[in-house]
Amino acid sequence: MRAGRKTPLLLAAAILAVTAPAALADSNITSFGFSVSPTTVAPGGKVTLTATDCANQATASAPALFDDVTLGKGDGPGQTATVTVGSDAKPGAQYDVTFTCGSERGTTPLTISTGRTTPIGTVKTGVGGGVSGPNAAEILAGAALVGAAGVMVVRRRRASRG
Repeated sequence: MRAGRKTPLLLAAAILAVTAPAALADSNITSFGFSVSPTTVAPGGKVTLTATDCANQATASAPALFDDVTLGKGDGPGQTATVTVGSDAKPGAQYDVTFTCGSERGTTPLTISTGRTTPIGTVKTGVGGGVSGPNAAEILAGAALVGAAGVMVVRRRRASRG
């Protein structure tokens, strides 16, 4: 190859050599597993933090949501802890939960929900009979309509026969 053809390859190799360590550092790849469950929670709700395959004592941290938490003793395949998210957590925001095992760190997101997941109180459906039972006037009006329809059917049958 001539020198002109090697220049782009050398330039690409130099860029890769400079950027690869930074890319790997930000890739969030660890030798241990970690998770937050559920991944979306209301302010003041509870989440379970789990670290797996960590030979050391694992910890989790999300200063804006809860204090540092020790997950376990490092003597089993899985270490867990349940924490309460701060009631002042901003709805709709996403926070990073950082897990530490020995000298390794990894992060996973935790989203704060924007509202309640279950309704409280009665459902506002507007005007309708589904909210309360029928009253006496409605029952009489319905019976009168059914009776009138019955009379009409009988009269038509008689008229068509004869």
